[in-house]
Amino acid sequence: MKNHSRLGIAIASLTAASLAMTACTADPGASEETLESVTWMTMLHTPTTPEKGGPVESALEEYTGMDIEFQWVPDASKDEKVNAAIASDSLADITTLTNIANTSVRQALASGQFWDVEPYLEEFPNLAEIPDQTLDSARVAGHLYGVPIQKPIARYGVVVRQDWLDNLGLEVPHTIEELAEVAVAFTENDPDGNGVADTTGFVDRAESSILGFRMLSGYFGAGNIFEADGDEIIPSFTTDAFKEAMQWYRGLYEQGAVNGEFVTMQKQNQIDAIAQGKGGIVVTGLFEAKNYMNIARSANPDTPMAWALINDITYEDVPRRINSDTNGGFGGWLAISTSRVKTEGELKSVLGFLDKLLDEEPYTLMTYGIEGTHFTLDDEVVTVTDQTVWEQQVQPYSSSRVSDIVVQFKDDTPYVDEANDKMAENAEFAVINVALPLTSATYDRSWTTIQQAATDAYNKYMVGQLDMAGYEAAIEQLGGQGLDDIVAELSASYAETR
Repeated sequence: MKNHSRLGIAIASLTAASLAMTACTADPGASEETLESVTWMTMLHTPTTPEKGGPVESALEEYTGMDIEFQWVPDASKDEKVNAAIASDSLADITTLTNIANTSVRQALASGQFWDVEPYLEEFPNLAEIPDQTLDSARVAGHLYGVPIQKPIARYGVVVRQDWLDNLGLEVPHTIEELAEVAVAFTENDPDGNGVADTTGFVDRAESSILGFRMLSGYFGAGNIFEADGDEIIPSFTTDAFKEAMQWYRGLYEQGAVNGEFVTMQKQNQIDAIAQGKGGIVVTGLFEAKNYMNIARSANPDTPMAWALINDITYEDVPRRINSDTNGGFGGWLAISTSRVKTEGELKSVLGFLDKLLDEEPYTLMTYGIEGTHFTLDDEVVTVTDQTVWEQQVQPYSSSRVSDIVVQFKDDTPYVDEANDKMAENAEFAVINVALPLTSATYDRSWTTIQQAATDAYNKYMVGQLDMAGYEAAIEQLGGQGLDDIVAELSASYAETR
């Protein structure tokens, strides 16, 4: 990661040479076929879509020399949209694939619908620097079917309303036991002081078992989706540590300390509930604290909202650890369609485009926007000039960055620098999914269905429709539905790599 000393991103300062860049310069001496435009199906994590031809898009086109047609897909419907595009072979030139376990995606990767880009990466200065650990995590059956999206290794932690802690005279929790005490206090002791019993501890959402709770289970010693048990690779949801964490979390749910509707709550509804002060604990990326505060203050500038960012929760004698939410720094693929991008020359045009997006200037555009329009720079500290304009014109692009770690900014927004420091600290304690570099045909074919069934069993246990014996019976049934074969195939692959 570079240490950022100066953001020279003002569009007026772009040199004539960078403005004159064309797709041909992205092709390092290969065949003559090149592209001057690119279509890109990418995920939208914000309520609004940026305007076509807006300032950020125009600046990116000028810098890369490529006309860009963004095809925005709401994150909540990404699996449906991506699966449909794969099935009909109506893909864009570039498709952002962030659900790396999606069965349709993994089958498409191995079926020839996307280019194996690894032989070409060394021809591009930025792509050639992708870390080996990220490449290892991104390969499928030994091939790299897309440019890996680079992320910090472990971004998650627990964020807790600091103002509520202060109101109740509580300390910042650093153990599972302390976290439970805070969750109950936030539910029962009127932390916002409005005299109404309208708050809860945890605000969770429908992806609980594979996101927030997965991180909580890690504190208990559960592995990261899969783990090694001697010579065998097993899913973490079968382990005693995972089930112990489930029992703990269900106990809080029964006390009202986890929001009752979490099973059906979508991400945007979760964000709204947090911003509205309905709950005070979120297991999430540490960078989200600033977003929660900004959204809350956009609605009410006088909101007292403040957050404690915690990355060192421990449980009994389990060593400090955090399950990686990015699979060792890998956040998905920017996959390039073989039916849309037909030749090596065209492929290298697209790779050249993605390589340029790893430069500091476009990274800054997709993070903060244009200096003087969206942000100012004073004493090497970035200040967003208008939060609403930034949210509309810049924020949608941030989730489409080829890497989140090109440069680290100093920021006057509370929690940004603290979150960056704590995410970097997490790397020492990160637990990686051991199955990522392994091969299993049954996993590629069946894991989505199996994981959904496991999630259903988790949800039913959490809300009291199953007891632990019922959960274990539901998981046992998955053995004959392909899980036993996945374990056997991953274990055989693991033995070959040791």
